[in-house]
Amino acid sequence: MSHSELMEKWDQRHQEAQSQGNAAQVLLRNMHLLPTSGKVLDLACGRGANAMLLARSGLETHAWDFSSIAIDRLREQAVAHGLNIATEVRDVIKNPPEAESFDLILVSFFLERQLIPYLQQALRPGGLIYYQTFVRSVCLDRGPSTDEWRLGDNELLRLFAGLHVHYYREDGLALRDNADVADLAMMVASKGD
Repeated sequence: MSHSELMEKWDQRHQEAQSQGNAAQVLLRNMHLLPTSGKVLDLACGRGANAMLLARSGLETHAWDFSSIAIDRLREQAVAHGLNIATEVRDVIKNPPEAESFDLILVSFFLERQLIPYLQQALRPGGLIYYQTFVRSVCLDRGPSTDEWRLGDNELLRLFAGLHVHYYREDGLALRDNADVADLAMMVASKGD
């Protein structure tokens, strides 16, 4: 699929969506690990359910997505709820975050392996990465249809080797009855000081 076809697909999906979406399970399950202050990024934010939750937590929240429709919808919701979220239409593959620019980066349902080193560099010392996406070992009729966009067993741990892991969950075939997490790898990890 070409870049323009991919963008058109996501623009259409965001245009047709009836809601803001749901906050990521990795975030919901690990709110207690959030910093009390700092600059955070919801990368590939979609319609911004995670950004809204992060902003409500009192964090300086930035939200980036390559879909202008997703960003427009997030801006509307942020204004409606009185939340200050710095939004940007941004292709993070071509323009990743700058080094040591965020205290927390959240990535949900977006996998671009070549971006991982940039995400690690973009964390300030002590900064956290919250990451979740689909794994290959379970298919609950959702998520990407190709293994290229799904993680292999324990791949998320390998991709972020060198960070200190605070939380990790990857049930795979061991759990089939919980659709919220059965086909996900979820991790919270921090960069050393």
